[in-house]
Amino acid sequence: MNLIYNFSAGPAMLPKEVLHQAEKELRDWNQIGSSIMEISHRSKEFIQVSLETEQDLRDLLSIPDSYEILFCQGGARGQFSAVPMNLLKNCKYADYINSGYWSNCALIEAKKYCIPNNILIKQVQYDKIFLLKPSEWNISDTSAYIHYCPNETIDGTSIYEEPKFKDKIIVGDFSSFILSRKINIENYGLIYAGAQKNIGPSGITIVIIRKDLIGYACKMLPSVFNYHILSKHNSMFNTPPTFSWYLSGLVFKWLKKKGGIKNIEKLNEKKSNLLYQIIDDSDFYINNIDKKNRSRMNIVFHLHDSKLNNFFLEEAKKFGLHALKGHYAIGGMRASVYNAMPLEGVQSLSKFMLYFEKRYG
Repeated sequence: MNLIYNFSAGPAMLPKEVLHQAEKELRDWNQIGSSIMEISHRSKEFIQVSLETEQDLRDLLSIPDSYEILFCQGGARGQFSAVPMNLLKNCKYADYINSGYWSNCALIEAKKYCIPNNILIKQVQYDKIFLLKPSEWNISDTSAYIHYCPNETIDGTSIYEEPKFKDKIIVGDFSSFILSRKINIENYGLIYAGAQKNIGPSGITIVIIRKDLIGYACKMLPSVFNYHILSKHNSMFNTPPTFSWYLSGLVFKWLKKKGGIKNIEKLNEKKSNLLYQIIDDSDFYINNIDKKNRSRMNIVFHLHDSKLNNFFLEEAKKFGLHALKGHYAIGGMRASVYNAMPLEGVQSLSKFMLYFEKRYG
């Protein structure tokens, strides 16, 4: 079988070491005669998996004891509703930092529960897209919280400066950003992340919430999205996605073996810089995002001749480079290089891009 590098934005590739271990353990986990998928989530064996998974995540992100970790369902879109219904209390207003596709989706969903302050921070100057810094955000005095998305997977933009606002609850959609670089958890009231990019397979969603924010859900909120109920039942109020939980735990252990966030951040910077250098040295490939706001996770680019797009994708696939098509809302190409993407995969893509430009440019 030829070597394949999967640049999908999500569900994304998993570390090969993790897949090999899961394959080995699939039918007989820990020599108990059953698969991890077949045992009760309330069994002592799975409880141990859940405890280790939580502790490994705490270690990786330096999460203080003053924060609860919840393993939820419903994806990040589920949290678009869960966040306002858990955090608004009696307030009608919330600030939504609108930086791109996904932050705008969160804002649209929030309109069902509150009056969101739409803070547009995406700007264009001299044909370059950039995002306003947190110090430039027009935050309101009456909002219950500030919601933002530090990495827009579709737009290919990132906010690297962490927001700090006195006496304000900061909520972050970290679905494509979590575990890719160091963050200061204590800057946030709540962080949530869908698993299918840097955590594990789809099906589970991580919520990291300051404990003093739990217990204020509105009465109409479904119990499966109520942070207080989830916390009280150790994220097992209903049957959780046990296989996704287990695989996420394997990814956390893999990350720790790799040297943790410090090492993976250096590698991610190296991978993205390699691709951006190819783009910047070329008139054939185009990325119009200001360098300070370029995503290290999702590198988007266009070909100077859009008629070559489909041919580029077809040829790339022959070279073992899969899932490079950009999102339909943006078009062009997108190379998602999350933690599991090895440097060799990015080097292969770089070589192909140089080859393709030389032959068809």
